Amino acid sequence: MDTPNDAERRMTLLHTAYTAADVRGMERPLLDDGVPLMRMAANAVAHTAAAMLDDEGIDIEDAVVTLLAGAGDNGGDGLFAAAMLAEEGAQVNAVAVGRSLHDEAFAAFVRAGGKILVLDPEAEIPGCASGFTPGEAGERLETAVRVARRSHLVIDAMTGIGLNGPLRGIPAALAASLGMPAKDARDGGSPLPDVPASAGREPEGDLPLMLAVDTPSGVGVDDGSLVGAYVPADATVMFGAMKPCAVLPPATFACGRITLVDFGFDLDGVEPAVEAVDRDLAGQAVRLPRVTDAKYSRGVTGLVTGSARYPGAAVLTARAAARTNVGMVRYLGPERAQDMVLAALPEAVIGKGHVQSWVVGSGVPGNDADPELRDIQRETIAALLAHYAADDEESAGRAALMPPIVVDAGALDLLPDHVPAQVVLTPHAGELARMLGVSPADVAAEPLRFAREAQARTGATVLLKGAATIVVNGSSRVLVAGTAPAWLGTAGAGDVLAGMTGALLAQMDVNDEADGNNGDDGDAAIDPEIVAETAAAAAYLHGSAAAIASESEQCGWQPPELFGMNGHRQRFNTLGHPIVASDVVAAIPDALADALS
Repeated sequence: MDTPNDAERRMTLLHTAYTAADVRGMERPLLDDGVPLMRMAANAVAHTAAAMLDDEGIDIEDAVVTLLAGAGDNGGDGLFAAAMLAEEGAQVNAVAVGRSLHDEAFAAFVRAGGKILVLDPEAEIPGCASGFTPGEAGERLETAVRVARRSHLVIDAMTGIGLNGPLRGIPAALAASLGMPAKDARDGGSPLPDVPASAGREPEGDLPLMLAVDTPSGVGVDDGSLVGAYVPADATVMFGAMKPCAVLPPATFACGRITLVDFGFDLDGVEPAVEAVDRDLAGQAVRLPRVTDAKYSRGVTGLVTGSARYPGAAVLTARAAARTNVGMVRYLGPERAQDMVLAALPEAVIGKGHVQSWVVGSGVPGNDADPELRDIQRETIAALLAHYAADDEESAGRAALMPPIVVDAGALDLLPDHVPAQVVLTPHAGELARMLGVSPADVAAEPLRFAREAQARTGATVLLKGAATIVVNGSSRVLVAGTAPAWLGTAGAGDVLAGMTGALLAQMDVNDEADGNNGDDGDAAIDPEIVAETAAAAAYLHGSAAAIASESEQCGWQPPELFGMNGHRQRFNTLGHPIVASDVVAAIPDALADALS
């Protein structure tokens, strides 16, 4: 039976990711003690490969497997695994993509009867030809691609965590032929694999299956980027601890189902590079009511959302905020939107008054809209945001005492040059691209980079919406929420998230006051880390509500399986059904109840 420490360690492993350098540092004491990490890794890869073949109804004795083997330890892991499969009767071919191979692993592979194809003319691999002409090198590359495509399973062990920058040379050529070629964002190319947005997606019956060793070749290991050719995997066996590419988009979508092999790393004192939001963190953002509470003490959210042209956003933000556990919603907006808000939420209060948080911009035309579409809301929002300007020491001090505020959609272009961290920006990739003057394809390929750039330029907390939503603030901390099913890509969903985020931020402020951290005289700044956690919790609960509403087990990201504990067959079974934003609002109470259970 697990001890509490065992359970806590497991949760840490399943929801945190560490840089390649930190993983190497945690490996070193084990290697120095003679722990056979390579054999452990290879055993997990071989078992996972056999399970994948079995899922497709392919007996191991009938299986044809191709290994893409690099020169380093990642290639060694793959060679040992391939040797195990060959010993079980599989026909295994290895393609050497570099100039050498791991000596011991290569010897084991040859003893097991595996065959090798060398692609680099300057390779020095015992018993293998080299020094061939460029023409023959091209023919060998074509042969390697043909052999791999005719296989039941391809094991990708080209690079692992040793890659810096995009693939080059032979690995890049193989990735372009077998996986995803490099896309030029200037030509409108998309770097994303054309697969369902779920780490547990079902195989579609297309062969060969792709199994990555530690990480898929070509992904940005530490930043989750996809900036060149890469090999998207149906499954990845990751060693020791998750790397950031396992959690961060878009690389997480190239990892497929992740199986994590626990090497017993000492995680104490090692700060994770990325944290996946879990139910516990989400639940902490929900303030439980107290018997002494009244509507004001439970938190009040003020909304400057919707417009004469888009009044529905006012309704969605108001209903979402009200159902996310606040005591009151105040609404400021044009008469038509006011009437619609009151019809949908008679509990709403119209007009100014004390609030603990603001939500602005949802459903408000941006600066690039037709002048006839511009609305009085923009003037109201601009006046409010002026109080958050932190351009010098004096204004920064005043801005730090303002309530937290969610800046969405049409308000993003009204943001002052610099603001405090309790300002939460909620752009999608297209909006962030406009803010930074880059293309949406740039943001899609490197979302973490551009979210951090927006944070550095503005000082705000940035919540970059997507299938896996990224939250960053001024620290090195990165939070990712991936509970949303693909059905959430629907009109008004962002308005619902804005309302929920504002409501949770209002509760955060009340909690701070109750705990004595933000005194009654409002003379203390709000903790940026709590702001980031609260925003990430909102994204988690938003996705959870969408999953409940759509009855879908699909999600943008899901925790890995621990090797040897849950097998290798966890995958979503229920695709669910279409939803609209109002369905998400209706499911918010159930999502909160689940987080608090």
